Amino acid sequence: MPLLLVVLAVIALLAWAGFAYNRLVRLRNQVATAWADIDVQLMRRHDLVPRLVAAVKGYASHERALLESVTELRSRALSLRSPRELGALESELEQGLGRLLALREAYPDLKANANFAQLQRDLVEVEEHLQYARRFYNGAVRDLNDTVQRVPDLLVARTLGFGEAEFFQADPGHRAAPVVEMQP
Repeated sequence: MPLLLVVLAVIALLAWAGFAYNRLVRLRNQVATAWADIDVQLMRRHDLVPRLVAAVKGYASHERALLESVTELRSRALSLRSPRELGALESELEQGLGRLLALREAYPDLKANANFAQLQRDLVEVEEHLQYARRFYNGAVRDLNDTVQRVPDLLVARTLGFGEAEFFQADPGHRAAPVVEMQP
């Protein structure tokens, strides 16, 4: 009888470990999928930057420092993969894009340009999708981190090499969203 209880306890322990492992794998894959969604939206934003710079350059060529700054931030963002580093850089890029779009007030011809207006609408759409993707990613990270930190799941997580994921958040010094207004 005691042997039967030991065998049942071992079977129960192995079953729990299997369920915990499968849950951790699902959560890790959910984080990876959510990051891929963010990556797609960031690429869409990054693809808009050269087009916006080109549109503004024709009307505001003396704004060279701003145009170069936005272009340089885009280039740096393309090479980063860490959510923490990329979050800080993307905050700077958002601020630069906000300043770039604000130039339309100083240049009436730019404000009336149909190409610039379409790029502005595209940027608003990308920013909305990016906001949703960030929320989903950070929710997936929260779920994974909660599971990795909870007893008894942390025993399986640590034993099998599951770790916490990084949240994707704005740099604290750049939390204000860029001002992107739609013109009729």
